Amino acid sequence: MTNPPLTLFLAAPRGFCAGVDRAIKIVEMAIEKWGAPVYVRHEIVHNKFVVDGLREQGAVFVEELDECPDDRPVIFSAHGVPKAVPAEAARREMVYVDATCPLVSKVHIEAERHHRNGLQMVMIGHQGHPETIGTMGQLPPGDVLLVETTEDVATLAPRDPERLAFITQTTLSVDDTADIVAALKARFPAIVGPHKEDICYATTNRQEAVKAIAPKVEALLVIGAPNSSNSRRLVEVARAQGCIYAQLVGRANEIDWRALEGVSTLGVTAGASAPELLVDEVVEAFRARFDVTIETVETAQENVEFKVPRVLRESA
Repeated sequence: MTNPPLTLFLAAPRGFCAGVDRAIKIVEMAIEKWGAPVYVRHEIVHNKFVVDGLREQGAVFVEELDECPDDRPVIFSAHGVPKAVPAEAARREMVYVDATCPLVSKVHIEAERHHRNGLQMVMIGHQGHPETIGTMGQLPPGDVLLVETTEDVATLAPRDPERLAFITQTTLSVDDTADIVAALKARFPAIVGPHKEDICYATTNRQEAVKAIAPKVEALLVIGAPNSSNSRRLVEVARAQGCIYAQLVGRANEIDWRALEGVSTLGVTAGASAPELLVDEVVEAFRARFDVTIETVETAQENVEFKVPRVLRESA
C-alpha cells in the first residue's frame, strides 16, 4: 500500500535562537572548566530534551539558590533572575555565571533607567513566568505593575498616571502585545515606551513564519515544551491565522496521528528552545507514514550571535 501524499511546510526561522544557544554553551563550558557538578538555578531553557542532555553531562538543576552548595559554580538561567539572587550568591562568595539572554538584560537595563528617571514601570508579561519574575525583581517591590491583558489595563492604579513607562516580556505574541500597548497609550497618553521593541527578534521572526504558513495548511505542529512561552504563542498565532488544528508537541512520540488522518498539508515549526534534532525526528515520523514533499517557507534570515561571559572564555 502506498503512503498518502503530504506537503510539509517547514518554517524558517525556527528552533534555537542566539540567547538559547549561548545559555546552553555556558552550561557546557562551565562543566568543562570546573568539572561536574555545576548547579543551574531553574531550567537553563524551557526544553526537557535539552535539560536532560545537560543533566547527563553533570548539570544539577535546582529552583532556588539555597539548594546550591557554596563550593560549586552556579549558573542563572536564560530567563534572568531578580537582583537579589546574584547579590546573595556574592554574599556567599559563590562562583556564579549569569546566562541571562542579552535581550532580556536589555529590558532589565531599560527598567532601571526609567526607575532612575522617577517613572513607575508597567510590565506586559505572564504572571509567574521566570522572565517576568526576574524583570520585576530588578526594581523594589511595588515599582513594577504587571498587566497580562487589555482588561488589566482598565484596572491599573499607578502612583501618578503622568509618570509611567512600559516594558514587555520578550516572548509574547506580537499582535496581543500591540493591543495591550494601544490600551495603555489610550488610558495613559504620557506613558513612555522602549526605544526598540522589547519582544525579541527570534520571537517575532518565528511568529511571522507561522503567519506565512498557517493559511496554506490544514494542521500545524509546534515543537516545544508546555512551559515554553514562545512555543505556546506560536500555537496561538497559528490558530489566530485560521489554522484550526495547531498543536504543541514535545517530540514525535506525542503526535496525535488520529487527529491528522486525511491531512494533505501540514506546517511544522519549533520554539526558540527546541533543538533541530527534534524537528528532524518529527519529519522522519511523517516520512514513515506519508509520501512527504517538503517546502521551506523562509520569512527572515538570522545571523545573531552572543558571546559567552569572559570568565568562561579564559582558560581554566
